[in-house]
Amino acid sequence: MAKLSIEQISCYLYKVPGWRLTENKQALVRTFSFPDFPSALRMVNRLADHMEGEDHLPEVNVKGSDITFTLSTGHANGLTGKDFALAQKINRLTQAVTDAV
Repeated sequence: MAKLSIEQISCYLYKVPGWRLTENKQALVRTFSFPDFPSALRMVNRLADHMEGEDHLPEVNVKGSDITFTLSTGHANGLTGKDFALAQKINRLTQAVTDAV
């Protein structure tokens, strides 16, 4: 998948509420906050179950009750449509988990 131009990135960005571009505009980042550390880990495990076998996986950083996801496509050296599709999927899965908490 080809690297997106900054114009294409701007068009896609509105479709992934809460996500922002890194300073170098090469990745998407979003942090989700949960009530506590166990809740954050449950979220990571749920995402892992849903993303098993995906050809594109996020960078995940858990710090206390916060989870930060960073998305980019290594072989494209930047953002592709896959990154935005994954951000949408993470938003949906995270919303489902927070609704259940």
